[in-house]
Amino acid sequence: MAQSRISGAWGEALAAEYLRKKRYKLIAANYHCRFGEIDLIVQDRKNLVFVEVKTRKDDSFAAAREYVTHAKQDRIRITASVYLSQNPTKLQPRFDVIEIYAPQGVDTKEPVINHLEGAFQ
Repeated sequence: MAQSRISGAWGEALAAEYLRKKRYKLIAANYHCRFGEIDLIVQDRKNLVFVEVKTRKDDSFAAAREYVTHAKQDRIRITASVYLSQNPTKLQPRFDVIEIYAPQGVDTKEPVINHLEGAFQ
């Protein structure tokens, strides 16, 4: 498995645990359809949250959130629409980004996690 896939899976697992500790309920991980993929789908009391996780060593080139381009946001929105058509809910949809900074990759002891709620609409 490529190193970026390993660190991506590690980052997604870290993000899921972080959200669980914040009392979010994990609904799905790596949901995909022909239009795209959503890393995590979680819910709190009011929202069904579609989460994009970005894991980087640092932000010297760009903040992790900047890798969630407008094209990527469009794919996430379309994929979320497919999910919602298959799984109707009264919860309000929301799009979050979780940035994980891990200077030593998967060996990082204390990665920095930034949770950006409502990162895009």
